[in-house]
Amino acid sequence: MNSKLIVLGTLAVALLGVIAFTTKEADAYRGDYTQVGPNHTEEREAQMEEIFESKDYKAWVALMTEDGRNPGVLDKIDSQEEFNSFVEARELALEGKTEEANAIREELGLGQGQRKGNGQGMRDGNCNR
Repeated sequence: MNSKLIVLGTLAVALLGVIAFTTKEADAYRGDYTQVGPNHTEEREAQMEEIFESKDYKAWVALMTEDGRNPGVLDKIDSQEEFNSFVEARELALEGKTEEANAIREELGLGQGQRKGNGQGMRDGNCNR
């Protein structure tokens, strides 16, 4: 009886691990301009396109924080100048110039999608931000 519980417990943990490492829906859009995020709607996409075309930082912040949202990107893009660079990176990526786009994203401290970063985020290696 005890060994059956151990085997079943181990199988359950293994199954959860497989599910956790193969599920990409939540992370697929991060840094990948061909994927949409969890808050995507056609209306929101149209608003975002207009904001990017006009480079309206304040409108972007308002849209990103609507309904009480607080996405981490706002910690990285917190000025008009940084937003202009963010828009430039997006435009480059949409043109297929991913290396150039990723260089700008790296300067801004943004991830590169598909977890290609070094896993340290904003940390300096000593767990300091």
